[in-house]
Amino acid sequence: MASPVSDQLFARALQLMPGGVNSPVRAFRSVGGAPFFTRRAQGATLTTADGRELIDFVCTWGPAIHGHNHPRIRAAIAAALENGTSFGTPNPSEVAMAELIVKFVPSIEKVRMCNSGTEATMSAIRLARGFTRRDRIIKFAGCYHGHSDSLLVKAGSGALTHGHPDSAGVPAAFAELTLVLPFNDVPAIDAAFIAHPGEIAAIILEPYPANVGLILPEPGFLAQVRRLCTENGALLIYDEVMTGFRLHRGGVQGLLAEAGHATAADFAIRDPLAPDLTCLGKIIGGGLPVGAFGGRADIMDQLAPLGPVYQAGTLSGNPLAMAAGIAALELLDEENPYPRLDAMGRRLRDTLAAACRAKGLPAQVPQTGSMFSLFFTPTPVRDYATALTADAKLFARFFHACLAGGVYLPPSAYETAFLSTAHEGAAIDRACETMTKAIAGL
Repeated sequence: MASPVSDQLFARALQLMPGGVNSPVRAFRSVGGAPFFTRRAQGATLTTADGRELIDFVCTWGPAIHGHNHPRIRAAIAAALENGTSFGTPNPSEVAMAELIVKFVPSIEKVRMCNSGTEATMSAIRLARGFTRRDRIIKFAGCYHGHSDSLLVKAGSGALTHGHPDSAGVPAAFAELTLVLPFNDVPAIDAAFIAHPGEIAAIILEPYPANVGLILPEPGFLAQVRRLCTENGALLIYDEVMTGFRLHRGGVQGLLAEAGHATAADFAIRDPLAPDLTCLGKIIGGGLPVGAFGGRADIMDQLAPLGPVYQAGTLSGNPLAMAAGIAALELLDEENPYPRLDAMGRRLRDTLAAACRAKGLPAQVPQTGSMFSLFFTPTPVRDYATALTADAKLFARFFHACLAGGVYLPPSAYETAFLSTAHEGAAIDRACETMTKAIAGL
């Protein structure tokens, strides 16, 4: 497909930026070819620099749950801009955002804003170590928690896409303090606590891992993780940078409450299933850079200026990002789009599964709410190892067939796709037709 303007931009970018991109997964290295450049995004559609319109299932990697360039979010940013771009002092929007987060996520009693999901997870780990006075942490293979040194070990997302789940530049001493276990493996967690008594500060996990494709927790797994943390004096950190506000107003924690593990009102610090700390990002910025972490007040009060754990950020609580995020969260509260998003997600899941069956291709199509992925493998995907059994080359062919048909999916076999409310109607109809045709042609 000819893309002269994008190709020219990429050629210039290659001379100026490593790999021609500012985030590795954008480079199309996993699927082959050169990336397109986007000049406009509206609703469910990206318009490329070459004037092509693409139905977008990347949604800026999660934040655009209301679609791109939503008028209410745009108006909120414009109104905030009238008062300035950054103050370097506390601002009223920070307080309003904190009130919304605490209201929607009952396990969070206090919250601190930062500028990215990486900052949120990095800070939560430091806080957990400072609070417990322990050094080791547990993470799960394939879970990506940003690119901080302690967490870039057996990581998913772009690190996995490019074949570097362990990054150069991470000191061995840091990596040694990170225990990497298989997801959905309770005996492995138990064994780790036995092998390192009194040494593990926290377990950090994506409750629904979404950076190695989408992996769903097996029944009871999250409850067992919570139990083992409690019994061994370790903190439990939920990385809900992706899932927070995307699957439920209260994130995965809200889903657990609705599933009967607890009442929505009681799913808080008192509930035995609740995490001690939660990391947020993406949707709470309404498309602008943002991150946050929060949890039990006694833990959060260990942060400076109250406590000895230092964390800071010049642009934390930026008024433009707060205005956009407040508008995004208020829309979720008013519209409750989750049943509609889940209906679209199930339709896409069923369409992909049916097309693969008709073609005779073994496939797994995990889906929850507005998140889904496609693994070309006969093996049920329950962890990092089984995700790697998928045929990445076949996915690359599927990706390019969809792109040629006007549908943009994440350019990697190991990423999760996202839906927005803007996909309802013609966009979802056309996408299902395009994906079905793409699979038929494999």
